[in-house]
Amino acid sequence: MTAPFDAGLWVSALPVLLAATLFTWLLSLPMRNVNAANPTWSLMLFAAGVIYALGSDPRAPRLSLVLWPLAIWSARLAVADVVRNAGNGEEPGFLALRARHEPFWLKSLYLVFLPRTLLAWIVSLPLLGAFASLRPISWLDYAGLLLWLAGFAFEAVADWQRDRFRRNPAHADAVLERGLWRYTRHPNFFGAFCCWWGFWLIALSAGAWWTLPGPVILGWMLLRRAAGNRRPQDADYVLKTNAFFPGPPRK
Repeated sequence: MTAPFDAGLWVSALPVLLAATLFTWLLSLPMRNVNAANPTWSLMLFAAGVIYALGSDPRAPRLSLVLWPLAIWSARLAVADVVRNAGNGEEPGFLALRARHEPFWLKSLYLVFLPRTLLAWIVSLPLLGAFASLRPISWLDYAGLLLWLAGFAFEAVADWQRDRFRRNPAHADAVLERGLWRYTRHPNFFGAFCCWWGFWLIALSAGAWWTLPGPVILGWMLLRRAAGNRRPQDADYVLKTNAFFPGPPRK
């Protein structure tokens, strides 16, 4: 049985996400730094989940099953983004955008902030679907939770390994080829991919197969970023290491 799609509830989250975006953008103007767009992304997904939970039947059996993992994932990612960039200035990718698009103070709204808002709104669909029915918990929910746990661990460990590596001044131009980064060039992306496919399995268990665009679009975005150009010194690493899905290094 298919769970109902509550378009009104889904749309009700959008003004909140847009308000958070506008606030963050205005905050970035005097600082001349748009790094805040990154932690806001994960917090918007949590906000969307809370809105969907408040607008759903309180008897929905997946409320806690989804909201607690979502809160943990969102908080960890937001804190990691803030700590990583504290005192380091604007991220190189944002600096490159700033150099190409003037006046950046205005263009950053639709080049940096709004795309993340729309992406968060679409990616949040499995959260809406997970609360959309009273179907009892099944093995598919536990499979989704296990996939989320694996993805969360992968993402958190990968971020920790990368941040520890970068804190060493001797590694300024070096390539991280140890730990999870030995098996994929983007273990943090792969971890996020698993987390959101895990949420989708939980939504599927609720009968919300229609939430598929959420993880598909997120997966496409992550794969697209993983295929991006790297520095010349990374050439050997690129040749022997999988871009996204983990696997043994090639010789």
